[in-house]
Amino acid sequence: MTKSIGIWRSWALVAGMMIGSGIFTLPALLAPYGSYSFIGWGVTGFGALCLALSYSYLSSRKPGLGGPYFYVSEAFGAIPAAIVCWGYWISLVSSIAAISLSFAGYSQRFLPVLSDEPLYSTYFAFVIILFFTVINVRGVREASAVQLFTTIVKIIPLVLVGFIGIMFGEVTHIPAINPDDSSLFHMVGALCLLIMWGFIGVESATLPSEDTINPEKTIARASILGTLTALTVYVIAMFGIMSIMSLAELQNSTSPFTDAAQLIMGDTGAIIITIGALFAIGGTLNVCIMIAGTMMLAGARDKIFPTYFSQQSADGTPTRAIFFSCVLAIILLFFNTSESLINSFENLLILATFAALVVYLGTGLASIKLQLQDHKRGEQLSYARLCIALLATLFSLLAIIGAWVLYQ
Repeated sequence: MTKSIGIWRSWALVAGMMIGSGIFTLPALLAPYGSYSFIGWGVTGFGALCLALSYSYLSSRKPGLGGPYFYVSEAFGAIPAAIVCWGYWISLVSSIAAISLSFAGYSQRFLPVLSDEPLYSTYFAFVIILFFTVINVRGVREASAVQLFTTIVKIIPLVLVGFIGIMFGEVTHIPAINPDDSSLFHMVGALCLLIMWGFIGVESATLPSEDTINPEKTIARASILGTLTALTVYVIAMFGIMSIMSLAELQNSTSPFTDAAQLIMGDTGAIIITIGALFAIGGTLNVCIMIAGTMMLAGARDKIFPTYFSQQSADGTPTRAIFFSCVLAIILLFFNTSESLINSFENLLILATFAALVVYLGTGLASIKLQLQDHKRGEQLSYARLCIALLATLFSLLAIIGAWVLYQ
């Protein structure tokens, strides 16, 4: 099987998975916190970088199919690895459903009928999932090529709105709000849980390692570069949009960046930004479906999932795993038809993020154990690397606490 994923396609998997429905929809969920949300962005961005550096070490040490699942298996054995495998796969399936709803939200600009009834958005999201499922079933090469193109396209509207908002808006007039009057620790924990949705994907480059050219170096570089790209774009975009839109407007918006572009550039700007947003969200959905199939394939090989899903097509595509993952995502979609689009998105976001954080916690602990294990075998211990793994673990715990804060 010919390897097709080099450094830029690998970077596109990481940055493309992160920069998607999260940043295009999160402004509405973070508006109740005002400028306090930037504390959350700072803490979450630092935590994501620690995770990226941990994945960089783990992939350079020994790359393997399934990324986090493979590393936890190496460190702790079959049972913890099975928990991580199932948790990560559930996160991906939930993400597919959430991202498709975000796509439907931005599509309301061109299809106003979608806003008339929640069920219409659900049916449209269903069609979008089917479309990207077909792309992925055609093979990893086609899916990764689509991902590189959409990643480049999606960054442009975010940076454009961000810079215009910073230049012409009122950055210093964003109020700081603690909506539940909770302690700073609890508030930051809740913010980290929400914002971490924008950083899910830090591990993306580690997953299709069998299709990656020179995986020991490519995966490490792509993980760090992709995370830094996402963090830079996020900070610019969030400062910009909060500078030109009131928090009340943001909180009730299903397509915040389209509404911001409408204020800045009128209908033409809104159309351009909406198209860019749809490319961005579609790109994230594309890679999410690809990784869900890859994760299920890795688990099926070790009999964590039924071996039925270990079958691949002639070009190595886990067709059965992709189809099954997408069918479950569609079922999740229809479970949320009674909610508004934003509420449905938030419910699926929290489920996906919480499941992913359990995986990140396992990865951080695996990094710590494997470093100590290697040290006992005579290899030199890097205290900086060990400290980074510890920080990644502590950050994952903080964000998991955020789930309790949001639901108490």
